[in-house]
Amino acid sequence: MPAYRFEAVDAAGRATKGLLEADNAKAARAQLRAQALVPLEVTQVASEAANTGQFSFGRGRAFSATALAIWTRQLAGLVGSGLPLERALTALADEAEDPKQRELLAHMRAEVNAGAPFARALASAPREFDEVYRAVVAAGEQSGQLGTVLDKLADDLEERQALKAKLIGAALYPAIVSIVAVVIVVFLVTYVVPQVASVFAGSKRALPFLTSAMLAISGFVRSWGWFMLLAIAGGVGSLLYARRNEAFRERFDAFWLTLPLIGRLSRGYNAARFAGTLAMLAGAGVPILKALQAGAETLSNRAMRADAMDALVQVREGAPLASALAGKKRFPGLLAMFARLGEQTGQLPVMLQRAAVQLGAEVQRRAMALATILEPLLIVVMGMVVMLIVLAVLLPIIQLNTWVK
Repeated sequence: MPAYRFEAVDAAGRATKGLLEADNAKAARAQLRAQALVPLEVTQVASEAANTGQFSFGRGRAFSATALAIWTRQLAGLVGSGLPLERALTALADEAEDPKQRELLAHMRAEVNAGAPFARALASAPREFDEVYRAVVAAGEQSGQLGTVLDKLADDLEERQALKAKLIGAALYPAIVSIVAVVIVVFLVTYVVPQVASVFAGSKRALPFLTSAMLAISGFVRSWGWFMLLAIAGGVGSLLYARRNEAFRERFDAFWLTLPLIGRLSRGYNAARFAGTLAMLAGAGVPILKALQAGAETLSNRAMRADAMDALVQVREGAPLASALAGKKRFPGLLAMFARLGEQTGQLPVMLQRAAVQLGAEVQRRAMALATILEPLLIVVMGMVVMLIVLAVLLPIIQLNTWVK
């Protein structure tokens, strides 16, 4: 039974919006009138995707990354307990608090009721469910183990979110300290130092070297500070614009991987995500070529994505997965080693998952170690800079006391 979005008013003139299910638009209006509502507009939700093949809410999304993991876990539990998919979608739609989620679930429920596979219903909302998500669901439907596959998919989404959250948490404190330090130093250099130094402007004696240097820096920042800020903003904007070009972005991402610390973290994070996606898709029964294609799409680094696509070509031509990955130096050797063990033992999904876990743990360890080093280092550097500024202010005062004596 299709879903309809409606706008109506009650006897008191209050407007109301919502969703309801009916055989057609006429029946939907009849239901509204039976509830003492005057229908103003009734639109079939599924009709939005009828012409374009896609269901969209405009710029917003119905599911955030965290909400999608929670929703997938809930759906896996309902389907795994034996509840039909249509009833599971109905239950989740009734519990959804976000109107966008209710509309999306109503649309998918209408598609499933019309006889469409669940994966095809998900494909009508590509912004919400990426290619990997849809491929796993399609494999689960074909194997008759949708509940189990959804449970594995929820595990993968939660692990991915946990890794991302830990990386953000490790970088958050150094970023905040750096921003605060820059603001304090700029304030001291542009306001405090000139105010104090102006007291000694009438003196005929030369100011200490440190004070003179700090005044020169202060004058430069006050004269050219806005220009420098605009130049930095322009450089960042130009870089973001240039990254829209695929060739430039691939070269930039390749350079990014060569950086001493950040490059290793980026390579480990992308490799862990790639291995986890391959393990999940291969475990769900997706063909290895399609799994490699979907896994490559999850890589945010374009250089590593290009290597993954080259590996896909080699596997298509008959090369083992381990050999194809071993020839790509941007991927850690650990991934090729576990892939080789998986191919030799016939347990490729298990070994790829172990590689993903180990790579993810290594990324977390490196990120936490880097954050542990950066935190005291930033505090020491900030203290030294502030100490130099304070000395630049105090040295003329000490010199003045010497003159008085």
